[in-house]
Amino acid sequence: MAKFDPSTIVLTGASGGIGTALALEYATPGRHLVLIARDPHRLDMLAENVRRKGAEAETAALDIRDRAALHAFLAEADARRPVDLLIANAGVTAGLGAGRSREPDDASDRQFEINFRGTVNTITGLVEQMRARRRGHIALVASLAGLRALPDMPSYSASKAAVISYGHSLRGWLAADGVGVTILCPGFVTSPMSARHKGAKPFEITAEDAARRMRRAIERQRSLHAFPFLLATGIRLQGILPPRLSDYFMKPFAAEIEDDPRFRD
Repeated sequence: MAKFDPSTIVLTGASGGIGTALALEYATPGRHLVLIARDPHRLDMLAENVRRKGAEAETAALDIRDRAALHAFLAEADARRPVDLLIANAGVTAGLGAGRSREPDDASDRQFEINFRGTVNTITGLVEQMRARRRGHIALVASLAGLRALPDMPSYSASKAAVISYGHSLRGWLAADGVGVTILCPGFVTSPMSARHKGAKPFEITAEDAARRMRRAIERQRSLHAFPFLLATGIRLQGILPPRLSDYFMKPFAAEIEDDPRFRD
């Protein structure tokens, strides 16, 4: 199978660690990148860096929770330049409350609204256009935590598990329409989000390394790519263990997640 080589790419969560690395990974001459995030200043800086590498870039400061605004922008952007690759990358993380108390309600709600509903909003904004053209590819950025939940991150793990399930369903639905789907499940990736994770982060890789692995998986149109290999293999093996034994092996992953400064009152 020939490598998938998109010319027009939409990327959400573009101003974050993985998002920025993905934008720069795809920034080559002849490509047009549509970069979406909430922070216009960081988007503008990223767009300049993308252009320096020879690609074209446009930006949209949007909150993917605003479905109407997001859909309107995506429809207009696709009408100008049909989108070949949509990367639903935007996501946030949080953990338990103080003293290992239950998760704050607003933090739990936010993770489902952005990580899952925001992903759905992003994909539904372009999927019918891709189906009509009978071409295109959708990549969903999930997490290894969606394959095996982290005990200190209940809503994050559940929201990413929902993204994985949604991606599997999309792949089955869209196969007959010529639209491909890749689910990406990274482990620990060095980023501002990861910096708030105070605990063990085995096999942590750089955002640039993660972006290269993601690009290769999309090029090969893989159905699901979980990485790094050793950590992903360990996570998968836990799925065949008795629950109590699996829980025991998850104890070293205990962590405290610092509050996200972007959402402090």
